[in-house]
Amino acid sequence: MNFGTIGREAFAALRRNWMRSVLTILGIAIGVGAFICVVAIGNAGSAQIEAQLQSLGDNFIWVEAGSRARNGVRAGARGTRSLTLADAEAIQHEIPLIRTVVPNVDGPVQVVYGGQNWSTTYRGVSPQFLQVRRWELASGTFFSDAEVKNNSLVCVLGATVAGFLFGEKEPVGQTIRIKELPCKVIGVFVSKGYAANGRDQDDVIALPYTTVQKRITGEFWLDDIFCSAVSRESMPEASREIKALLRERHHLGAQEDEDFNIRSPEELLLAQLGASHIMTVLLASIARLALLVGGIGIMNIMLVSVSQRTREIGLRMAVGATEQDVQAQFLGEALVLSLIGGVLGMAGGISAALAINSMALYPAKLSAATLLLGGLFSPCVGIVFGYYPARRASQLDPIQGLRCE
Repeated sequence: MNFGTIGREAFAALRRNWMRSVLTILGIAIGVGAFICVVAIGNAGSAQIEAQLQSLGDNFIWVEAGSRARNGVRAGARGTRSLTLADAEAIQHEIPLIRTVVPNVDGPVQVVYGGQNWSTTYRGVSPQFLQVRRWELASGTFFSDAEVKNNSLVCVLGATVAGFLFGEKEPVGQTIRIKELPCKVIGVFVSKGYAANGRDQDDVIALPYTTVQKRITGEFWLDDIFCSAVSRESMPEASREIKALLRERHHLGAQEDEDFNIRSPEELLLAQLGASHIMTVLLASIARLALLVGGIGIMNIMLVSVSQRTREIGLRMAVGATEQDVQAQFLGEALVLSLIGGVLGMAGGISAALAINSMALYPAKLSAATLLLGGLFSPCVGIVFGYYPARRASQLDPIQGLRCE
């Protein structure tokens, strides 16, 4: 018996009991569709977290001035005098697990261009800031080590600041005023959008940290030290070494709390990414249960079909059909049911995911792997749950079958 004959006989048998077949197909379709839709939503959530992880920084470790009490409440405040440029240089030179260090001083500032006045945040950094924090330039250049050494009055604008002060005009080459100081715009950052905490990352101006210290604040303490570890795996050990080094440099006793705080925002995002993966797996498992229910439906309909077609099976075997022929016939019927359900389920899952995405209720990310996995589930379910009824039909005694009314 060839595949064409098996397929025709399977469709003919299923048409005879079309209502039962439709309900079974519906069970498979719902399972496949739910699996594709759920995994697409889960993939989109994971992709968002991974994008935040990439934009956060290059294996980013953040050393912040001021301590945290054991209950997690910040004891220090912005401007706490506990970190110095010498601390940053010591971290760079004495901890091999740290690749790059960027000193940071920041605070609020008023900037003026023409008739426009804007309140923003300055960030005094070194040229390595672009690498450590993974920021990019939309136009112009970033300041150099020489400009840092010379306390140059140059700045790079975030997209929000550039848009408000200049509109459609090209900012690069223009001069703005920062606390009455004329400052030349040499570049504009690529837009970073909003951070996870809702803060506009583009509402910022970057300047050489020496310019900030010597010309704006008059103070030589650092607010933060941004560090880039050599690898993601080395970050925990690098953080421990930074802690030990700074405690030694700040002459802190064993019972004294740190006057600094080491953060690793990447760890939080990695935990969120892990939780997102786990939730996706759990939801996909629930969706797969619907497939199992559909498979049980296939087994049920095939067992009923075997009991109702006992005489037909006996007649086939009496005229020369082998056990393999009978088994192939019933297994073909189960496979046709699951394939139709799988195709409808894939169409429904894709449509649901696209509808959710278009209505902006929640992002959905379809992938070839998800579609392939969802498509393979249905024939596997048909074969697994259709095997026992097909095997039972092939082992029927033809004499008993012919006697059946």
